[in-house]
Amino acid sequence: MSEVNTVSRRRYDAISRGLHWLMALLFLWIYCSATAHYLSSDSALDKLLWPYHKPVGLILFALIVLRTGWSLRSYKFRPKSLNLVAYIGHKALYALMFLIPLVGLLRQYGSGRAFSAFGLPVMDGFEGEKIQWMIDLGSEFHSLLGWTMAVLVLGHIGAVVLHYRRGESQVLRRMID
Repeated sequence: MSEVNTVSRRRYDAISRGLHWLMALLFLWIYCSATAHYLSSDSALDKLLWPYHKPVGLILFALIVLRTGWSLRSYKFRPKSLNLVAYIGHKALYALMFLIPLVGLLRQYGSGRAFSAFGLPVMDGFEGEKIQWMIDLGSEFHSLLGWTMAVLVLGHIGAVVLHYRRGESQVLRRMID
């Protein structure tokens, strides 16, 4: 293996790091908006954050598709998972990052209501009967999967902190250097 590839296997490339941190910030927004909506619906904070929940979710959906494609393309040059738990945890996070907005979009479509993000039309509404199975799927799983992912994200952060405290700072450096 060339020296360039050896170095890149010690850390993630700039595109992977950029997507990781951009998505982390957007997920922070998503979770703040969801928390404000559920804890203090109709508050000033809810009215500020909630209107952007769906548009930011759509951006995250596009970014996870891009991120997944990039990860598959650069797979040979990425750092390996530290262990099986880390491997499964990362795969679960990727799956949830894809499924949560997909289920949200299905619910939106099934409701028959139009959806636009940042003034751009995403899907037209429709007249007639709603598609109940889509609404039910979204209603049952969007929030549940979202809060499940929040727990996994906290575990992900906790694992990084644990590695850092053990003197294994290379785990954090792979994503920030």
